[in-house]
Amino acid sequence: MRVLAGQEGALTEATDDSAVEAHRLFDDGRLPNSPLPVLVYHGVQAGNGFEKLFAANGWTGAWRDGVYDFHHYHSTAHEVLGCTRGRARLRLGGPSGLTLEVVPGSVVVIPAGVAHCAEESSHDFQVVGATAGGLDWDINRGNPGERARTIPAIAAVPLPKADPLGGIGGVLPRLWQS
Repeated sequence: MRVLAGQEGALTEATDDSAVEAHRLFDDGRLPNSPLPVLVYHGVQAGNGFEKLFAANGWTGAWRDGVYDFHHYHSTAHEVLGCTRGRARLRLGGPSGLTLEVVPGSVVVIPAGVAHCAEESSHDFQVVGATAGGLDWDINRGNPGERARTIPAIAAVPLPKADPLGGIGGVLPRLWQS
């Protein structure tokens, strides 16, 4: 996976694990995004499948599908996406946000409130998605009137206890709870 473009004001943070990137995507006035960083993992080998790997670390309710081709965010759950086949260009943070190229083995952890969409994808593109704690997710597009409802909902989403790949000792607890 490679970062193609960044959002002005976004930060790329070094982690102890060189295969993980952390990007902070800030509120653009329409899309809330999150003070929690988006985590991007490279070259993940999920031997028994992403569903089992995610579930073993408390990220459940898995599904297999693509990624919507319109900017949207979830105000009720943190989401993880693991690419199983094909490729896509994902935009995170809204129209002027971060652009990522995802390929099999790419995993992206998206905090509640962070806008995302597939700007382009191959015909066979597929991800396994899940949410921290199996929480139900909603779909918001940054429409007028949404913020009054979604900002408090985003703040109420509990922080995961474990990284979807590395569990309690993984990168996510360190970066999200510091």
